Amino acid sequence: MIFEHLDRYGHEQIVFCHNKDAGLKAIIAIHNTVLGPALGGTRMWPYKSEQDALNDVLRLSRGMTYKNAVAGLNIGGGKAVIIGDPASDKSEALFRAFGQFVESLGGRYITAEDVGIDVNDMEFVYRETEYVTGVHQVHGGSGDPSPFTAYGTMQGLLAALNKKFGNEEVGNYRYAVQGLGHVGIEFVKLLKERGAKIFVTDINKDRVDRAVSEFGAEAVGLDEIYDVDADVYSPCALGGTVNEDTLPRLKARIICGAANNQLATNEVGDEVEKRGILYAPDYAVNAGGVMNVSLEIDGYNRERAMRMMRTIYHNLTRIFEIAERDGIPTYKAADRLAEERIEVIGKLKLPLGRAQPRFQGRVRGH
Repeated sequence: MIFEHLDRYGHEQIVFCHNKDAGLKAIIAIHNTVLGPALGGTRMWPYKSEQDALNDVLRLSRGMTYKNAVAGLNIGGGKAVIIGDPASDKSEALFRAFGQFVESLGGRYITAEDVGIDVNDMEFVYRETEYVTGVHQVHGGSGDPSPFTAYGTMQGLLAALNKKFGNEEVGNYRYAVQGLGHVGIEFVKLLKERGAKIFVTDINKDRVDRAVSEFGAEAVGLDEIYDVDADVYSPCALGGTVNEDTLPRLKARIICGAANNQLATNEVGDEVEKRGILYAPDYAVNAGGVMNVSLEIDGYNRERAMRMMRTIYHNLTRIFEIAERDGIPTYKAADRLAEERIEVIGKLKLPLGRAQPRFQGRVRGH
């Protein structure tokens, strides 16, 4: 079963990490290293089963290959998950044990923070391996990637506005922002600075109260966010919120946010296209965080990071051009851009006379 899955989706390596004394149960998935070492964050989550954890890490690692390729980075795709409750199961021993497993891969996988993980956790991982990004600035790291992800999301929004409305006047439009975590609240801040009208929702009432008091947002219910009369729907929380139930309710003409896996299925993506809604592919839009931490590999520079974030605008513009050129939905155009780059660069890296195996992975799961 597992090997069939790896063969189908092109994963190179799966590492099951277990340390009884530290309470560590983790999985590292390396999907593709054609462009370079696999870079992707570590997620800590109380999965209901080990199979759920495996499914998640396989899906996420494949998504990182596409994200990193479209972002123009010289890194491949990987991901890790730690099975546990981030509110109660964290410890120094757990993260140091995980760091030892990362170190054992000799640089094939470089980790970073993701859901349930923060810069303090990365500090413990860093004690056992140099193959970690997102560490504190005192170690030459860049710290919390959330502001960069939000800034990159804004670049994607500007490209989408220009494509749909022919201008980049953020303040002329209304936004329905779903999710006010680290990235979501930073994105709301950027929208407010540009004079936008913002509707917000989140399962955490304190986050909603902050968005209302600090940024003048209007709070709506968790389910009401889909019915808001907004020009742009910005999912910044869980994936799959654009689905067969919610899509008919959306009044937005653009979908652009920081969440992963926004489209529940490919069929929903096709329907988005049919309805004339411009979808800014999620993994192209939210690449700011991985762009930022990728610079730590060669030596971090904030100015260079901000300049790199602005390439997200051009990446989205290129995706829209491919969609128009080939007559395909934008989510397929993003995949096509990623696959073409991996195939071309992969050939350049091979010795003369050696054939390059075709990149496997024309399956959505980002």
